[in-house]
Amino acid sequence: MRFVVKAVDSGKSVVLLRVDAHDEMTARDDACRRGFAVLSVRRDAVVRVPSLRRRGFPTVIFSIELLALLDAGLNVVEALQTLCQKAEQTAQRRELQGILEALRRGESLSQALAAYPDAFPPLYIATVRSSERTGDIKQALTRYVSYQEELDKVRKKVVAALIYPAILVVVGALVLGFLLLYVVPRFARVYEDISADLPFFSGLLLSVGRWVDANGLAVIGAGIALSAAAAYALARPRVRAAVISKLLATSLLAQRVRTYQLARLYRTVGMLLRAGVPAVKCLDMVRGILPPHQRAQLGRAMQLIEQGRSISAALSEAGLATPVATSMMAVGEKSGRVAELMERIARFLDDETARFVDSFTRIFEPVLMSVIGVGVGLIVVLMYMPIFELAGSVR
Repeated sequence: MRFVVKAVDSGKSVVLLRVDAHDEMTARDDACRRGFAVLSVRRDAVVRVPSLRRRGFPTVIFSIELLALLDAGLNVVEALQTLCQKAEQTAQRRELQGILEALRRGESLSQALAAYPDAFPPLYIATVRSSERTGDIKQALTRYVSYQEELDKVRKKVVAALIYPAILVVVGALVLGFLLLYVVPRFARVYEDISADLPFFSGLLLSVGRWVDANGLAVIGAGIALSAAAAYALARPRVRAAVISKLLATSLLAQRVRTYQLARLYRTVGMLLRAGVPAVKCLDMVRGILPPHQRAQLGRAMQLIEQGRSISAALSEAGLATPVATSMMAVGEKSGRVAELMERIARFLDDETARFVDSFTRIFEPVLMSVIGVGVGLIVVLMYMPIFELAGSVR
């Protein structure tokens, strides 16, 4: 559900936030964690109809274009006016117009961006707010763009590695479906008169073909219904999360997913520390990028830091640091370069994940092709086996 939260930000300005949460208390807690003093919470009365054409706000592209305009000598208001004029989608233009109106009312850029949490995440707002203290917004935008590019690098590599296996699975499923739904039933008609002399497995396959031939429409309808039900179930976040957790239950994949999640954690915390955000608040802001079981570990680390422990010791004791990460963070704490060392740790873990993806795809793709080929070949051999036996008896 979506709630409208009326709150006061750090600049003593009243803002309206739209927060997705299960209930009012969760929405209030979410706003408080982001540094707002909540005045009231109410259900959003606006009914939103999902649109296939509505896309999320392109924060990275917006930052790149804004940075280019600022480098060209425009001030923030002039740059936002230019971007508002070139915005293609009405929703994006409306959001930019709202930011411009807030700036004209005297609000800071971070306050104006905070009114649109769906477009600008807390991390982005914190980065811009830190630049307002130093007066160098271009450096903040550059830092955020670099952060997103590094974050997307491994994700794009994983997606690219999964495209070819996905195509193989789809094509293999179509071929097997064609054989079972079209070819096998027609072979079953040919062998009707000699069904008693068929080999056991050939007879079993052809019995399935006869049943499919007699109930073809029901089979197709059931297949469509099951596909629609599966798509609907996977569209629900809870079901999708449960399926993913089951798929990642193996120790090998679980370890690699943990490595990827820790890389995201270190990179995000490193960026926030560079922006001047305190360590405890950094960890609280990155809570949303971690799965539920790691959020509890993160809460434990925050408690330890509040008790005076170092970041490296707190994360290590909470189970959110590898031995290499702990050692590098300890070095960074001694030299005052914790943020830089955290980003180096993230790159180290990302390289490890990339190597695993390369090795996995080299092994998985041939295995998948072999499984599909064996399945198709087995069906074909079972269909033609009676003919081979008949040819042998004639000879």
